[in-house]
Amino acid sequence: MYKVKILNNIKSKELERLCNTKYEVSAEIEAPDAILVRSAKLHDEQFGADLLCIARAGAGVNNIPLERCADEGIVVFNTPGANAQGVVELALCGLFLSARKIIDGVSWVRSVADKGDEVAALVEKQKAQYAGPEILGKTLGVIGLGAIGAKIANSANALGMKVLGYDPYISEAAAKSLSPEITIIDSLDKLYSAADFISLNVPYMEATKRFINRDTIGKMKQGVRIINMARAELVCDDGILEALESGHVACYVTDFPNGRTAGAPGVVAIPHLGASTPESEDNCVAMACDEVIEYVENGNIVNSVNLPAAHMPRSGSPRLCVIYKSAAGVAEHLKSVIAEFGGDMGNMLDANTQKMTHAYIIAELSKVPAGLEDAVRAIDGVTRVRVLP
Repeated sequence: MYKVKILNNIKSKELERLCNTKYEVSAEIEAPDAILVRSAKLHDEQFGADLLCIARAGAGVNNIPLERCADEGIVVFNTPGANAQGVVELALCGLFLSARKIIDGVSWVRSVADKGDEVAALVEKQKAQYAGPEILGKTLGVIGLGAIGAKIANSANALGMKVLGYDPYISEAAAKSLSPEITIIDSLDKLYSAADFISLNVPYMEATKRFINRDTIGKMKQGVRIINMARAELVCDDGILEALESGHVACYVTDFPNGRTAGAPGVVAIPHLGASTPESEDNCVAMACDEVIEYVENGNIVNSVNLPAAHMPRSGSPRLCVIYKSAAGVAEHLKSVIAEFGGDMGNMLDANTQKMTHAYIIAELSKVPAGLEDAVRAIDGVTRVRVLP
């Protein structure tokens, strides 16, 4: 039986995918084979030798030590696109909230709610303070055209906006999903100078830290409105607050408020609601469960962020699954070891990519001779070995 530990308060009917005779699922499990996690920080956690994988029910994996996990033979999964619709809808809401001062207006109405019969007259007198432009015909710059950015771009286009998209790493599938009316440009400077609204949809990493700052804001149109549903660290607090005060940025909508931005004028601070829908939660948990099942039972890797994708249909033969540090010759060495032990090897998949420090092999054998597993484990660079019956 496989043991799956649940971190955070994950409640979803989709956990039933793991509720069968093969799995024990609980928040109290010790020495788990798999972990399901949302936002719990795992950088200081010591993982047991039994841990095979960690599945993050969401897209961001900043809370997980990816390289250490790879070094320990632990596959880390995320759930790309599972919460996309929830984030897209909140981004569109942010688009409207940035254009018209709806939040401020609603707050003001509540402040005069005790005025009784005077409220209607006060509203007519005050409403001009909360006016704002329509989005029809305005230009939206979408930075990042992945599962979320592409949907935002298409939705904004359908609402009558001119849409510019920027993503030097856009996938073929994402490019095909875009409306032909959307213009993909090769320069952020061109996007900054043309966009009335900007939507950030890029992952957070060292290269994108404080991606929006004084310098980049200086290249933007006067009165630009910025919507950030991706990560707090993409935007420099000093730069955005100064730009709001000067009027260069008309509004900043963020799903990641902090002590500096939460109450700042011109900021619409949303309490991290992007994926806070029951549908998103169910989709993320379902995908995470399926990833765990596919890996622990079949050795296949889908949506890993620290090991390459690897999928080979089962033929009914035992499988030898090997995680190793990317280096030339490991696959050939493995074949020679299998031959030495008299193993009759059938299909073999060697998943290796320069983007990752570790690679992965699935080898199907007619049988697994005694001692073979230990011999493979002794190969230089091999991190983990599993045999699946």
